[in-house]
Amino acid sequence: MKYTELSITDGCGKDFKQLLGTDLPIIQAPMAGVQGSALAIAVSEAGGLGSLPCAMLSPEQLDSEIKLIKVATSQPVNLNFFCHAMPALDEKKQAAWQARLKPYFDELGIEADSLPAGTSRTPFNHATADLLEAYKPEIISFHFGLPSNELMARIKGWGTKVLSTATTLKEAVWLEAQGVDAIIAQGLEAGGHRGMFLSADITTQVGLAALVPQIVSQVKVPVIAAGGIADAKGVQAALLLGATAVQVGTAYLLCNEANTSQLHRAALKSIQAAHTALTNIFTGRPARGIVNRAIKELGYISETAPDFPYASIEMGKLRSAAEKNNSADFSPLWAGQNPSGCKEISAGELTKQLAGF
Repeated sequence: MKYTELSITDGCGKDFKQLLGTDLPIIQAPMAGVQGSALAIAVSEAGGLGSLPCAMLSPEQLDSEIKLIKVATSQPVNLNFFCHAMPALDEKKQAAWQARLKPYFDELGIEADSLPAGTSRTPFNHATADLLEAYKPEIISFHFGLPSNELMARIKGWGTKVLSTATTLKEAVWLEAQGVDAIIAQGLEAGGHRGMFLSADITTQVGLAALVPQIVSQVKVPVIAAGGIADAKGVQAALLLGATAVQVGTAYLLCNEANTSQLHRAALKSIQAAHTALTNIFTGRPARGIVNRAIKELGYISETAPDFPYASIEMGKLRSAAEKNNSADFSPLWAGQNPSGCKEISAGELTKQLAGF
């Protein structure tokens, strides 16, 4: 059964082509740290919707990546941003985190700075909007809620469609009320950061098969299914649940155009990938990754870890030092619960396979 037989319209009566402007109902999940514009371009050229993770890019890098995309493809590309509330640095909590990690710094022969530097994860703001205004992107997606009403109005004024992630029915209803064009329903299976924003309670998080039908039945905007989808059968199942399209991340991690590190690739291809878990130790927010030494020894969810994104300061230094020794002990090996779809092929070919071709 091809995707076209299932997705002429979704449960809300909206065509994915109308929503995304693509030939296929496949969205490549934005994955900061393991991809740039090359992956997004390959997916969009194959008929899916490529995505560029922008939260960790400087203004100069963002502008450069958009220019590369514009030169390489005329197809729509999704630009993804974080919109978390940036907390003040808690020096007392940061010091406690450094104390907890000191044995590892000693082991690796490095030191933690007494006054940590800033982080690279900046929420969407007016300066970013100023840069984007010249491009008027077709689609922008958000993680951790939505930006201010003023920023939303600016984006909508460009004719841009806005997507955002919901991990619960409550979040989906809230997003619809704020005027999003579609909701990305992120099941518990999904790799990387949870998009949760109305609650920090991870017991509220449910699997995709439970989440999608609940959201579809309660909202009028299209729903995009994300989490654990690794092949054409998974795509078909999500569409049968009422989704308009799907978002796939983990399956693209081994693709030729991905920047996934050799250590990360090795973990994905090993039995280690069968065990993933939610952890906050790498950034301060729950995210799903392959279980490694750091997660086992520091605990999956640590009360000592500073708030997002400040936990990443020290963990980033440990990661850099360990990776120089060819060790992924302190690396965030983001991955979902279903790595079976990972293939060392072009992202374009994978996109077509996901669509049933």
